[in-house]
Amino acid sequence: MERLRAIILKEIWALLRDPKGRIILFAPPLLQLLVFTFATTLDVNDAKIGVLDQSGGVHSTELVQRISASANFADIRRLSSHDDLARAIDDQEIIAAIIFEPAFDRDLTRGKTATIGIVLDGRRSNASQIVAGYIGRITASASVNPNVQTTNMNSGVRSVVTNWYNPDLNYIWFTLPSLIAIVSVVAGLSVTAQSVARERELGTFDQLMVSPLRVHEILIGKMIPPWLMGMLNGTIFLAVATLVFQVPFTGSLILFYLSLAVYMLALIGVGMFVSAASTTQQQAFLGSFLAMVPIILLSGYASPIENMPDWLQTVTLINPARYFVVLVQGLFLKGMPLEMVLDQLWPLCLIALATLTASAWLFRARME
Repeated sequence: MERLRAIILKEIWALLRDPKGRIILFAPPLLQLLVFTFATTLDVNDAKIGVLDQSGGVHSTELVQRISASANFADIRRLSSHDDLARAIDDQEIIAAIIFEPAFDRDLTRGKTATIGIVLDGRRSNASQIVAGYIGRITASASVNPNVQTTNMNSGVRSVVTNWYNPDLNYIWFTLPSLIAIVSVVAGLSVTAQSVARERELGTFDQLMVSPLRVHEILIGKMIPPWLMGMLNGTIFLAVATLVFQVPFTGSLILFYLSLAVYMLALIGVGMFVSAASTTQQQAFLGSFLAMVPIILLSGYASPIENMPDWLQTVTLINPARYFVVLVQGLFLKGMPLEMVLDQLWPLCLIALATLTASAWLFRARME
């Protein structure tokens, strides 16, 4: 234990002795969390839409006024014809167009549920679908059926949508918990991957080999400091999410830290494998980047895993971020109970065991 304590203190001192290094350990992850929170917005604000009003009645005018009063729309452009509509979308002057048929006002006056047409710019598919949702919520209060496919819907049919866990569809409530998993990947891999490679490049790795330290003690000493940094960064991220951005945390703190601890072990295993396989810090940086990109892209944060090809969904089963994204979202927003946490935690434990075992084997092999 005395030797183990010495190597851990030595590694912590190596990380913290440089003032610039201390800033790099904490400032970039926190900055990434803040920047990505606003950059990865799922809201569409100040959208420009067009209106082709062939009805010209009181009801269509009132509905256009309601839409223009929404903070989500910056400009409402009046269109004179279908050709004008097509030209405006082709030139990307508008993202969507609303079409009021001639019978729109007449149907509402007779007590029927009228229908409007919505034409969307499919080149901006995500944003246009969000805009269609905005228009749909506004028209629902006027007993109007929005029709994005320009085909008639059954009159009188209305739907009531209830959003569980995020009633106001606040994108920060969704993105910020997930970013804890994503930013932890960057911090966990980059710090760990540089560890052994830095020793080799500085020429101090040979001193470790002739020291009284055993191989497993050196390995544990290399892993404990980045694990502690990851846990500290996770605590900072949790505080920022709840105190600064007011994201509700409804789950158990014990389960959160347990999940974070296992997740960091899995990432550190990957980072140590990269570090043990590298001879220079440049190789370690490239190797960590090579591992980092698929971990992030296959986590389910950027795109749902269910939308990926079957073979790629199988690949995601070995991705630790896949499980931690589910855990952190569930613990933040819906108070995920213990049994559901364990369903995601046991695969994460297996991945951590596999990555740590592989990195230990390679580390031992490179020392012989």
